[in-house]
Amino acid sequence: MKVTVFNGSPAGANSATNVIAEAFLKGASQTGAQTENIYLKDYDIIQCQGCFACWFQTPGTCALSDDMKDLLVRYNQSDIVCLATPVYTWNMTALLKNFVDRLAPLKCPHIIEKQGNFDLEDSQAKTQKFVILSNCGFPGENNFEVMKAAVACCDPCLAIYRNCGKLLKSKNPSILKVVQDWLKSVEQAGREMVLEGKVSKDTESALRAPLMSVADYVAFLGM
Repeated sequence: MKVTVFNGSPAGANSATNVIAEAFLKGASQTGAQTENIYLKDYDIIQCQGCFACWFQTPGTCALSDDMKDLLVRYNQSDIVCLATPVYTWNMTALLKNFVDRLAPLKCPHIIEKQGNFDLEDSQAKTQKFVILSNCGFPGENNFEVMKAAVACCDPCLAIYRNCGKLLKSKNPSILKVVQDWLKSVEQAGREMVLEGKVSKDTESALRAPLMSVADYVAFLGM
């Protein structure tokens, strides 16, 4: 079993997003799974040119020569693919969107329809499970709505949306305790995803638990 995080935060290992990713991978590794945390900012990934060569000229192979060739291999070798990103202007970062765009060689030029939604057929049947890990510096859930719509096509079996994300790196002892307790539920989610392929209702409920009231968080931000 291999669990791979593709981390689209420009801050990489120093990001609040990575706090969530590391906790999830820690839980997964405790089951014996092989884990990898890939910081997309460290790779040369050219923007998709929309040339469609990967469908019509060299099926399955992109015409561009960069680090994406290796990343596609690691993507295909993963049993659980985690797409991790902070919310930037209502959506995933440009780093992650660019990576997702470059997954085009995994599709083929055959339009399919599912419940009124149209997409391209996968060139090979997907065997991976997909997990979304995201945080937002604002309180509330509304800032994740565009993200939820954007990732719906990959049909994630788990999505961890963490509002009040600025708390994840706070050194305040009282805040740190709350965050650490919440991260234990993220670890549990990592374990359950490997062992069961899904998370329990108790874990899902714990993942949605607030870290702080909206009023206190706004005061914490000084905004």
